[in-house]
Amino acid sequence: MGITKSEIFSDKQNEMAKIAKVLGHPARISILEYLIKSNTCICGDLVDEIGLAQPTISQHLKELKNAGFIKGTIEGTSVCYCIDIEKWKSIQSMFNLFFDQGLPCTNSDCC
Repeated sequence: MGITKSEIFSDKQNEMAKIAKVLGHPARISILEYLIKSNTCICGDLVDEIGLAQPTISQHLKELKNAGFIKGTIEGTSVCYCIDIEKWKSIQSMFNLFFDQGLPCTNSDCC
């Protein structure tokens, strides 16, 4: 298996690929959906809501936090998580621009 030559791609392309990779796991999508739906910081409800073990949830939260989707605050002995609104809007804008590019062939006869 070859090594990915990320340096030959733009910073934007590398960032989009990193974000897409983080979104590539259904547990992370489920966690994000739950945080969006809750509209508040969540401390301990995720294990019961998602149905995965605490260490697994923690690993997914770490990946989401590293990618900037969520942020966490320490409250007592637990960490509470919520959507990072600024980063969320930035990611949304980046992907909207990507998907809003004009396609060269818009009819059904293409390829």
